Amino acid sequence: MTEMTAELPPGRRVRLSLDRDGIIKRIFMGVIALYLVAALALPLYAMLSKSFVTYGFDLARYEFQVSDETGTVWSEPVTAEALNAELGAVPADDLRSSSDGRLTATTFFPDFSFRSPVKYRMRGTTDDAPWLVGLDLKNTTDWQEYDSNTFRRINLRPVKSVGAQNYVEYFSNPTLFSSIQNSLYIAVVSTVLTVVFAFGFAYAINRSCMPFKGAFRMIAMMPILVPSLLPGIALIYLFGNQGMMKSLLIGQSIYGPLGIVIGSVFFTFPHALIIISTALSIADQRQYEAAESLRASKWRTFWTVTIPGARYGLISAAFVTFTLVITDFGLPKVIGGQYNVLAIDIYKQVIGQQNFEMGAVVSVILLIPAVVAFLVDRQVQKKQVSLLSARSVPYQPRPDRRLEALCLAWCGTMAVFIVGIIAICQYAALIRFWPYDLSLSLKNYAFDRMDGGGWAAYWNSIKLALMTAGIGTVVIFTGAYMVEKIDGFKTGRGLFQFLAMLPMAVPGMVLGLAYIFFFNNPANPLHFIYGTMIILVISTVTHFYTVGHLTALTALKQIDAEFEPVASSLRQPFYKLFARVTVPVCLPAILDISIYLFVNAMTTVSAVVFIYSTHTALASIAVLNMDDAGDIAPAAAMGMMIFYTNAGARILHALASRRILNRTQAWRLR
Repeated sequence: MTEMTAELPPGRRVRLSLDRDGIIKRIFMGVIALYLVAALALPLYAMLSKSFVTYGFDLARYEFQVSDETGTVWSEPVTAEALNAELGAVPADDLRSSSDGRLTATTFFPDFSFRSPVKYRMRGTTDDAPWLVGLDLKNTTDWQEYDSNTFRRINLRPVKSVGAQNYVEYFSNPTLFSSIQNSLYIAVVSTVLTVVFAFGFAYAINRSCMPFKGAFRMIAMMPILVPSLLPGIALIYLFGNQGMMKSLLIGQSIYGPLGIVIGSVFFTFPHALIIISTALSIADQRQYEAAESLRASKWRTFWTVTIPGARYGLISAAFVTFTLVITDFGLPKVIGGQYNVLAIDIYKQVIGQQNFEMGAVVSVILLIPAVVAFLVDRQVQKKQVSLLSARSVPYQPRPDRRLEALCLAWCGTMAVFIVGIIAICQYAALIRFWPYDLSLSLKNYAFDRMDGGGWAAYWNSIKLALMTAGIGTVVIFTGAYMVEKIDGFKTGRGLFQFLAMLPMAVPGMVLGLAYIFFFNNPANPLHFIYGTMIILVISTVTHFYTVGHLTALTALKQIDAEFEPVASSLRQPFYKLFARVTVPVCLPAILDISIYLFVNAMTTVSAVVFIYSTHTALASIAVLNMDDAGDIAPAAAMGMMIFYTNAGARILHALASRRILNRTQAWRLR
């Protein structure tokens, strides 16, 4: 018998249709992706475009005529370029300008007198030849006649062009170019020291039976609660020109690379410790037993088992530390002295010289090492493999008095360093007038009598922190849920993931400058938020978006993927599943995201230093402004207010978390 086979006639390819939940999820993800585009991608593009914009005076665009003293007979028309070639009044280098440059028209007339009856005519030879008469802008090819008194008020305006001239000028300036070398040197030295200190600390906590581990962990996290400017202030009181321990430096100055490195180790230490401690907390006891059975020495076991097992954590900690140091602005500003780094160059170009185009150039240069470090770190993390299997035996440290004594000494030294820095700041905040009147007083807390924004700046910071924690947590967790739980849509999810990871590679100061170019443009429909608290919230949420996103994804991946199909089969909309199952299960991560955003909103400086206004001044900015004004003790006092606020928020967070989690996470104990 022969089998009869029948083929279906060709037809259209079957495609799964989206249900209502799928459409809503895509809309939510699209809205948050649009937020990331408007808050990050477009500002960065505006900044990159601005870095290629140059301004200069094109003298060939202007023509002049001069009358005799009767004002009836006029000379032949002559361009400003021809007059300058004859007189040499303006060198070629001085013709380059910023967008706000001005060149007085009388420069080309050495015999000019505003009392003279001589009259002047002026016009543009092209349609783009602007000049100012006082504050009135003119741009015309028709002759305009002025008397001498009016002519002295005329200023030529620069014209815009596009090119790489800004980059050429930057790299041809030895002073500016040296900032790159200085930044890399500081970042490398600080990274090496921080990783070494953090590794020793993490090893003592995870691989020894040392006492007081809880206390050391708490002390190690204290630098996260203060702005990066605070260690600089403490070092000034310790080793500055009138410091109490200045003699210990043996003639060296704390103002410069030495102070920046010491302060950088302080504020990056907890970040490196968290990563390395996580790597060292996971180990297989069998590997150490095998090394012991092969009679390997402890030193060899350390280099052949411990270090290889923690190498990915070490590499990741190194890149995170490197990025934090090279992009930090506050510490070099306080204690850097004349030692220029890239972040300070941006501040000087924008705030000091109002040269926004050159500030954009330095920002792009600063962005390069941060992006490279981020990309290398991501590649390293992809190669990381699981160190524990189902048959693994968790590592249990054995008592060893010599090791415990060494670990206790190491952790004790770091604890004294951390507590000492903060204690010195508190001491400085209470002294009447260092070093002449060492009596204690609260007068340094009278912030309303000093520059910097007063107590209003402190309350603005709390308002910013609460808004950032509330709004940011909702946006970040919702975005992570949509990208993790959506079906299909691979391309869209990949694009969203890219946008969500991008903020980690963008320094805060670069983001702040990008916001000036993007949101301060009157043609931008979002221009209305510039100078308000809203833009500070958007900047802060965007700056710290990636860590919160990764935290949310980690929690969401722990939830069984079967919940969504089951809810769908029961005809339950996804938002009910989200509210009744997903949020309660992920509540620990949600609370962690909220306190992370709160603390960073209180301490951030670089992300907001360019975009705050007089009525939205912040406590961290007040520390910077008071230090600039020479009010170092009040700056320390405001820094300590930030520390105590963050410490209080941490305590309240811990208490609230315990109470809330006891009610929502009881299922974990069953």
